[in-house]
Amino acid sequence: MKRVFIAGATGYLGRFLCKEYQSRGWHVSALARKSGDHADVPADRIVEAEATWSESLAGIMADTDLVVSALGITRQADGVGYWDVDYQANVNLLEEALRSKVARFAFVHVLNADRMEDVPLVAAKAAFVRKLQTADIKSTIIAPTGYFSDMADFLNMAKAGRVWLFGNGQHRINPIHGADLAAAVFDTIEEGSAWADIGGPETFTQDGLAKLCFEVLERQPCITYLPDILRRLALRLLPRIAPRRIAGSIQFFLTAGGMNMTAPPSGTSKLADHFRSLVDQTH
Repeated sequence: MKRVFIAGATGYLGRFLCKEYQSRGWHVSALARKSGDHADVPADRIVEAEATWSESLAGIMADTDLVVSALGITRQADGVGYWDVDYQANVNLLEEALRSKVARFAFVHVLNADRMEDVPLVAAKAAFVRKLQTADIKSTIIAPTGYFSDMADFLNMAKAGRVWLFGNGQHRINPIHGADLAAAVFDTIEEGSAWADIGGPETFTQDGLAKLCFEVLERQPCITYLPDILRRLALRLLPRIAPRRIAGSIQFFLTAGGMNMTAPPSGTSKLADHFRSLVDQTH
């Protein structure tokens, strides 16, 4: 039986990765923080360790064939930032994989990262990718467009009565469900690909996303279009006026929202079904 070590296993994508590898007959070891909630993570072995502390990783990848890291943070907290987690913690994992002679290391990155390296979250990930690609190990980089879970921001605005968009709302995205992405990650790694941009089966404009939210809520669309210069101004001001723990994630979403985030389609899950499931959970 092949063995996979999954980092970031308690996150949105990580849980789907664990489930996917188990369903394909792999033995799954899942990395979880000691203080984290991991009781429902579908894994054969839970490894409690702090990836930011390299000494806590010693020996945890023995007899491992593959490491898949979806490790990263969206909002900085607990005194750690993007360079501590998205970069250094992944470097620590990579170094342990090298010591353990793991055959391949896969990393979940960000689509269009080359256009967003002034965003701290992306810069930290991109720096790790460069280190991984020069390491003495086979690697696979996965760059997804965006998760279904991220699209809940649109739905929440619609629930509040109005969706705010920058510009004309015509930038496009084809977000992907975590289960579909996990399956695509598995297939991409099995093929031995060095890099794959991956999106979902449906492409929406931001305007179309907003209208879909109102359709699911069975309400008349109420959308306000703000001049795009306000988005650009917010990007300049955020690092100066917002706490570091929240500025980074907003910088990322504002930057990604100013470009097309589309990639080759994969999967079958429909965003409308996901939105309906979210609405049903609140009733």
